Amino acid sequence: MIKKSIFIFAFILSIQNSYSCTNFLVGKNATLDGSTLISYNADSYFLFGALCHYPAATYPSDAMLDIHDWDTGKYLGKIKQADKTYSVIGNMNEHQVSIGETTFGGRPELVDTTGILDYGSLIYIALQRSRNAREAIKVMTDLVAQYGYCSEGESFSIADPNEVWIMEMVGKGPNNKGAVWVAQRIPDDCVSAHANQARITTFPFDDKNNCLYAEDVVAFAREKGYFKGKNKDFSFSDTYAPLDYIALRACEARVWAFFRKLDPSMDKYISYVKGETLERMPLWIKPVVKLSVQDLKNDMRDHFEGTEFDLTKGVAADPFGSPLRCSPLTFKVDTVEYMHERPTATQQTGFTFVAQMRSWLPDYIGGILWFGVDDAATSLYVPMYCGINSIPNCFDPNNGSLLEYSSTSAFWIYNWVANYAYSKYSYMYPDIKKVQEKWENEFNILVPAMDKVAVGMNEADARLFLTNFSCTQAENSTAAWKKLGQYLLVKYMDGNIKAEKDGKFLQNDHKIPLNLIRAGYPDAFLRKIVIENPGLRVKTQQELNNRK
Repeated sequence: MIKKSIFIFAFILSIQNSYSCTNFLVGKNATLDGSTLISYNADSYFLFGALCHYPAATYPSDAMLDIHDWDTGKYLGKIKQADKTYSVIGNMNEHQVSIGETTFGGRPELVDTTGILDYGSLIYIALQRSRNAREAIKVMTDLVAQYGYCSEGESFSIADPNEVWIMEMVGKGPNNKGAVWVAQRIPDDCVSAHANQARITTFPFDDKNNCLYAEDVVAFAREKGYFKGKNKDFSFSDTYAPLDYIALRACEARVWAFFRKLDPSMDKYISYVKGETLERMPLWIKPVVKLSVQDLKNDMRDHFEGTEFDLTKGVAADPFGSPLRCSPLTFKVDTVEYMHERPTATQQTGFTFVAQMRSWLPDYIGGILWFGVDDAATSLYVPMYCGINSIPNCFDPNNGSLLEYSSTSAFWIYNWVANYAYSKYSYMYPDIKKVQEKWENEFNILVPAMDKVAVGMNEADARLFLTNFSCTQAENSTAAWKKLGQYLLVKYMDGNIKAEKDGKFLQNDHKIPLNLIRAGYPDAFLRKIVIENPGLRVKTQQELNNRK
């Protein structure tokens, strides 16, 4: 597992305490076309965004698998290799099983530093060994029971073309193999979400079809003194990951921002995420309208627009409405601690995806990992079919790194565009959005046509056909993003704006720009400048004449 090509997401440092990652989950009867959907913004300042590929393989009966920590690359130990593994593209395998995650941490004393399996290894091992979501849950929980779980508390999104599950897991402390966990199936007509805070509270102990859990999930809590009530009142989240203010405002707020778009009644929970009221949001809701895959892509780009938390407003947004908030999340002024809002879309995203699973098509055609790198708001979701045989060079984990720029790496191209746009966001983002919508609209037209062609082929030819399509779209869209960056540099150089007409810059015969726009600053910002620097006022001629 630790070949160079698999070191895709190796972090230099742990993501713990960074309040990273956001997942949205959508049941098949809550979507317009009957797909199941899960999404993931994988956020870390130490994550190089790339697309992994684990080819299907067979192994001898005595084969062992080396385990390296997904965050740091540290060697953790060996486990028995499976006799047969399935092909995996990113976070989806060839059977359309998809897994995402967010870290909630939980009680620090429950981290088993002696365990062999971390959360990232669990994800990719389960994808290589599972044909459906329930099987993935069993693989993951059986593995930690046998080899130990060394990560912090984790929420997982686990889905196949028919079912969507949320599973929450936390270790048992050093030298104590296994984990305590609960998994609940999201109703087919509902949506759910998690964002670095455990969300499963009470759960049905007698509904084995829709709720799975560790046998000792309550007994262990009693043993540790975390819980003393009746089983029916046991809350996984309140017991193993008690809420604090940052968990509300930085984590649960992202869930609220998603829910409120799909059911206006969820607006009332703003008081909960502000730490004013106790009533928790439900684990899932039934949306008032059904979602398309494009809707979910757009939801991953949220900055709390239209709410009082809107990151494009206020002094921290600078004159041009930038959603960028430099780390750390919390800061102190004098002795008082404050925090920035933490949105779904953020600059430290390494990679992002919307996984679409479609039961009415053969698996190798039905699964699409809509994949992008860097900030979802300024990035592009490119269709990567789960049955493809190889990945494009622009998404290759060996093409560049966090410390090595590559002009052919999508991660670096998208970061270049986004980082430039943050400086004059209210002007540049509409230009980015225009190109983003053009490409994604074209993808949404092309994919049904590709489906139709691929269905008429034998499997081998279809996989080759879809590989060519996915890789070509990735390379072409990355090249287009590079042109977009060049266009933005020319248009907004030195803080001025070059005027355009019909998509072309206005210029004279000597290629000198005409109608150069000196946009200056918004009036509200100019007023702040004047208040802070009243001496900037231009003196009148009469005042100069009265000089002594």
